[in-house]
Amino acid sequence: MKRRTFLGSVAASTTAAALFEKPLEAAQTLPQKATRVTLLGTGTPAPSLQRAGSGYLVEVGGDRIVMDHGPDAHHRLIESGRRAVDITHAFFTHLHYDHCMDYGRLVLQRWDQGADRIPDLQVYGPPPIARMTELLFGEVGVYGPDIRARIEHQSSIDTFRARAAGGSAKRKRPAPQVREIKAGDVIDGNGWKLRVGHAQHVQPYLECLAFRLDAPDGSLCYTGDSGMSDDIVELARGCDILIHMNHYFSGTAPSPAYRAACGNHKDNAVVARRAGVKTLVLTHLLAQIDHPRIREQIVHEIQKEFTGKVVWGADLMELTFAGPTIANIEGY
Repeated sequence: MKRRTFLGSVAASTTAAALFEKPLEAAQTLPQKATRVTLLGTGTPAPSLQRAGSGYLVEVGGDRIVMDHGPDAHHRLIESGRRAVDITHAFFTHLHYDHCMDYGRLVLQRWDQGADRIPDLQVYGPPPIARMTELLFGEVGVYGPDIRARIEHQSSIDTFRARAAGGSAKRKRPAPQVREIKAGDVIDGNGWKLRVGHAQHVQPYLECLAFRLDAPDGSLCYTGDSGMSDDIVELARGCDILIHMNHYFSGTAPSPAYRAACGNHKDNAVVARRAGVKTLVLTHLLAQIDHPRIREQIVHEIQKEFTGKVVWGADLMELTFAGPTIANIEGY
């Protein structure tokens, strides 16, 4: 597998080579090709070795975009064969820890390995993403002493100069370019456009957003965490792929508030049907529904309401708007 090949090549590197190797080159502008969506993390806040915290990678035009970056999502990014230095944009739907815990790792690893040779990361999310960023990476932030040591200690200066292929300029601090966003905002990218919508989750304690990304070859809607919502229906209208929180088995919600805040399969089927999407991807899955027979029952019940494709999401699953095709049978 590509993933094993990639990890094997990393493991084979010697310590000295790893320290003074030439810096990882950030991905150059990608040739125009099909937009690719990789599910990095399809789990919940509960610890799991099978499902990382929420995270998605969208490769579109010349950009590589992460949407949410929860615990272990960055590990999945590396397993997928991509690196922190490849990421150009980060979008956060809300600031529950299972959607943003690996933000620090993304920024610091990108800064450290990028060695001042790549543009600053473009970051978008609801308030208080700007304050969070300052509290993490500012001079008096959580990582302030670490960053200062990596800029000022001679051993770190040596490593930086090796990665940067020479030069004597003082290393810059990590400086993610942060924009706080709200429902109704539109971000224009390199061959893509992202619209911000309202998600129904844990307001007023956290502002919660959903995203729709339109590219030349199709469209994607990611709900973040949300229960059934007219706003999601409108945002996802006609999308090729709808990635929706599918937290629990329908009918088992302990309260109306729980149902309103968290997606379940029967409500998701209604949303997908009303929105007219082509493919519904189920994610943010509790372990109690992630079993044979229960999975099949959920998909079967969804298909009674929604006639499009249904995908049971898994970490490192890759999707395109065209969907998988099989040209011919394999001759075994």
